[in-house]
Amino acid sequence: MSTVQLGLKENWKQFTLLVIVNAFVGGMVGLERSILPKIAESEFDIAAKTAILSFIIVFGIVKAIANYYTGSLANKLGRKNLLVVGWLIGIPVPFILMYAPNWNWIITANILLGINQGLTWSSTVVMKIDLVGEKQRGFAMGINEFAGYLSVAFVAFLTGWIAGEYGLRPYPFYIGIVLVFLGFFTSLLFVKDTSNHVEQEIGLNKIPPLKNIFWDTTWKDRNLSSVTQAGLINNLNDGMVWGIFPILLAQKDFSLEKIGIITAVYPAVWGLGQLITGKMADHFSKKSMLFWGMFLQGIALLFLLFASTFLHFVFLSILLGWGTAMVYPTFLATIAENTNPQDRAKSLGTFRLWRDLGYAIGAILTGVIADVFNIETAICVIALLTILSSIIIKYRMVSITR
Repeated sequence: MSTVQLGLKENWKQFTLLVIVNAFVGGMVGLERSILPKIAESEFDIAAKTAILSFIIVFGIVKAIANYYTGSLANKLGRKNLLVVGWLIGIPVPFILMYAPNWNWIITANILLGINQGLTWSSTVVMKIDLVGEKQRGFAMGINEFAGYLSVAFVAFLTGWIAGEYGLRPYPFYIGIVLVFLGFFTSLLFVKDTSNHVEQEIGLNKIPPLKNIFWDTTWKDRNLSSVTQAGLINNLNDGMVWGIFPILLAQKDFSLEKIGIITAVYPAVWGLGQLITGKMADHFSKKSMLFWGMFLQGIALLFLLFASTFLHFVFLSILLGWGTAMVYPTFLATIAENTNPQDRAKSLGTFRLWRDLGYAIGAILTGVIADVFNIETAICVIALLTILSSIIIKYRMVSITR
């Protein structure tokens, strides 16, 4: 029996396989990214912003809960088992999106998608951290999130283009059928569990176990809680961009193709940028990475209020994507660095619970403000909350350089 080794080089085959699986996971979210708000308006005659964003609200809450329980179940049932179950639950999603007769069916699809994303994405994150050990976590998370969000961007662009050429349904969602079956069979047949790697690291790790994983990650530990609040705010503004951005662009008379391009640029830069920022997180202050990333997001959102041309929106999408790229792998690397391997899955689950609740909170907050006031006011409020999050990081977090 071969000795278990930690490291990216030592486990590159399984790591690469998990990167590919996570690209399939990200693509499932990209299915909805550019066209679902348009479907709500044109096919189901839903006008209220809060109602349109209901699919994001449901998705965020369900994914958040699934993330939390993935952290607990990963140690009991095994990472691979949860990954396979997550894909099984996702199989009906593209079929429902293609043929849903009313908006309630779309909501049902997003309940299943939330569970699928919570189980599959969380499992691949934890498994990659298990494989690489301490030194290359930032780079590993950068590669992981790069694959996931570049896939979000590519599929968002592709569905927008297909919708513009062939109609909103069913053709854009054929991509989802391919993704879900590739993800399921790859995970079932080729992915290996990483429990032995966890046992190996436990013997090397000197970080004491947390007294109460949920509350330490949520509030008590200065570093863990700083990451958690920033994760929530990050996804709060992402939920706003996901739901409101296509509506804002449609109001400015951009075509579906241009909306697809603009909404794809943000996750594309977010995804590609993490190949660089993930490596940076291994060498530079995580506190600085998080502060400047959140601050840049807030500034980019504020300037959306003054944008008018296609190039304006593309440029601001690039800035927003880069700010998000700075924080996303750094979130996960910081959580892993501040927890014992025995606590890691649960702590990551707690962080991802709060982070993905940001989707629901952002969609509700954005929808209510947009309906009561207007879209511009909603964007302004979310931008200011994002800047406030960066200030919390600056004054609460203890700088880490290892």
